[in-house]
Amino acid sequence: MLLDKAEQETNGRAARDPEVEALLKGAIDLHCHSGPAAMPRVLDHREAMQEAADAGFRALLYKDHFYLGTPHARILEAIYPDTGVQLFSGIALNNASGGINPYAVDHAIKIGGKIVWMPTLAAANHIRKGLTEAKSFPKTAQKMLDPTPLSALDANGEVTDDAKKVLDLIAEGDIILASGHLEASELFILFEEARKRGVRKMLVNHPTYIVGCSDEDIRGLVSLGAYMEHSICMFIEGSGNQYEPNYLQHLIEVAGIDRTCLCSDLGLLGAPRPLEGYRQIVRALLDMQFSHQDIRTLIGGNSARLLNLAA
Repeated sequence: MLLDKAEQETNGRAARDPEVEALLKGAIDLHCHSGPAAMPRVLDHREAMQEAADAGFRALLYKDHFYLGTPHARILEAIYPDTGVQLFSGIALNNASGGINPYAVDHAIKIGGKIVWMPTLAAANHIRKGLTEAKSFPKTAQKMLDPTPLSALDANGEVTDDAKKVLDLIAEGDIILASGHLEASELFILFEEARKRGVRKMLVNHPTYIVGCSDEDIRGLVSLGAYMEHSICMFIEGSGNQYEPNYLQHLIEVAGIDRTCLCSDLGLLGAPRPLEGYRQIVRALLDMQFSHQDIRTLIGGNSARLLNLAA
């Protein structure tokens, strides 16, 4: 009996499931939006940890726009020492953390923070785009104080003193400097200064969404030593979707396999849970004829280097 197209696709996915599950072993998610959070989430930190452990992930990094998640990560590791998943977090320099605040960054690093995100939803660039690209950005469950616009640059277009102090702390701690939602033009100035000050790990979050990177911008930022982090949620079905999956192939080619990280940016309502997002994107990469080695680099290998995890 002939199968209809939908049945054929279902059977094809099922046949590929073991291959997908094998590739997920050792994966690392640098951008997991589990809760508790001011924005409604579909899973909490413990659930995210357990699902990652069940799939054989190597590490998971929690991101929240309002608080440092490192204490949560350390407590969960202590309560559940045998999951095999290393847990990390960091701090986003929004108004709730005092903006671009060296004191908050110093504290985060001293208790084990692994990443500092420049302003996200409080970035002046994000606020400017509130009626365009950022209109679809997830909202908090309750109305919060309106953000004060933030930038790493002063009125003269130079890196602020506080931002320079933050860069020095990141360099000393050898952790990740992430773009947050700063505009691409800001990032060139900030990342050049960061490189001069000894920052070795730079990451551009969803470069084509809100940040506004062109292909030329991506190549230029890679030339400064940055990695491009593409959010899985933007290439699969769900509330976070922005692009067709094939566009991801183009973006990977622009930056190069060795300068691209695929991270979930999942946990938002109306979208798959992080693990399912990874399953879908790995299937898409296989359909696009990426090799197993390249897929492992994209979903784990590059992120491991950023976290200083041994090969």
